Amino acid sequence: MDLPIAFVVNGNAVALALPGDVSLMHALRNDLDLKGTREGCAAGACGACTVLVDGHAVTSCETPLESVRAREVTTVEGLAGAAAGAPAHPIQQAFLDQQAAQCGYCINGVMLRIAGLLRETAAPTEAQLRAALSRHLCRCGTHMRILRAARVACGLPEPA
Repeated sequence: MDLPIAFVVNGNAVALALPGDVSLMHALRNDLDLKGTREGCAAGACGACTVLVDGHAVTSCETPLESVRAREVTTVEGLAGAAAGAPAHPIQQAFLDQQAAQCGYCINGVMLRIAGLLRETAAPTEAQLRAALSRHLCRCGTHMRILRAARVACGLPEPA
């Protein structure tokens, strides 16, 4: 029998009795019903499953559940806070204002990657922003709107 793996998700303590090698992505989606964490490539190459672990962006498909024991996980559902009706997080608002999503599949992971970048670097450069987003794939081609929204969220000017 598996011992429960206890951790915090979006401010709520949880304990899951699952094998430790189950991916965090599958635990979030299947056991905690947090569908904002998307399954894309399941190999860490597309970024759709990105979440924050202790404030750092990670691809949850590559993250074993055991590795988040006693840690804090934030999904897109918790980005603005857990309160129902909470206003959008500034990153989410930037994406809404810039109409950065077309199908929206990749956007949750992109926003969490930006949140992780801003936690590590309060005032990132354009190069740091682009490097952070380099692992994210957008199949519907809204790259320019995503970059524009990301710049707004990071307080960066539009390039000349």
